Amino acid sequence: MESMETLMVSLDSHSSSSSAASDAARLADVQSWLSSLFDQANRQVPDLTLTPTSIKLLHSLASLSQSRSRAAAIVAPDLRQKASEYRAEAARIREILSSAGLGREHLSPSAMGSAQAVAEVANLLGIRDTETSSFIVANSDLVLRKTEVAEKRINVQRESKMLLEYTRKAIAKLAELKKLLSKFENEAALHEEQMYRWQKNLAMLDEKERQYNSQLANYKALLNRAGYTSDINHGVLMQMAEDKKDYEKKTKPIVDTLRSYQDLPPDKTLAALAIEDKKRQYAAAEKYLEDVLGLCLNAPPL
Repeated sequence: MESMETLMVSLDSHSSSSSAASDAARLADVQSWLSSLFDQANRQVPDLTLTPTSIKLLHSLASLSQSRSRAAAIVAPDLRQKASEYRAEAARIREILSSAGLGREHLSPSAMGSAQAVAEVANLLGIRDTETSSFIVANSDLVLRKTEVAEKRINVQRESKMLLEYTRKAIAKLAELKKLLSKFENEAALHEEQMYRWQKNLAMLDEKERQYNSQLANYKALLNRAGYTSDINHGVLMQMAEDKKDYEKKTKPIVDTLRSYQDLPPDKTLAALAIEDKKRQYAAAEKYLEDVLGLCLNAPPL
């Protein structure tokens, strides 16, 4: 067994001074307790490798053992006194029974068996005598305890039935969940294939988006170089085309009339006057067309 000084040095190297003092006190208590135990058995204390953890455990066992030993030392004299009183009382009753001719040697085997049965029943019932009232009270106590046990048993059976019903429902729910899990596992392959197709489509759409963005940037650059503005849009151009058609319809009769002047009579003065009149009408129509086109160009986009 390790010496006190060696263990103290080991404890000093692993803990503070106060902790080392506490461990040393515990070690002393453990050594004293082990020595007393093995001295009572006339044996030597074996060599032990003591650590702070083992010292703590042994100290707890020593404290518990010493407290129980003190309690036993307090109770033992009282029990010894009661045992001597019971033996004295038994000797007195045995002497009285022998003087009355009721000693054990005077009883028949059947009477001895009956007395022994009564004594065993009394011990079982936990009564100190064999009076009828004691047996009645003990029997009533047993009936009450039996009733309580029966009630508890009924409650336990009721709870067992409820738990059994809950268990059955849980098993049914588990079976349903297992079926759903199996169904989902079977459908997982189809969903995975569909997801794979969606991923491919998304990759293709991403590529298309990048391509369209690049083309849009190129178109914007071309339009900027061509001088395109937001005023020149499809709606404005379509309106200008419609207006041009309307103006062509309006000017066509005038142009046809002017062409018919090619067949005028040879009177130069009248012909010149008629031509000048038609030229003024044609100039007025062209000015009206230019004004309308200017209004269309300056109009806000649709």
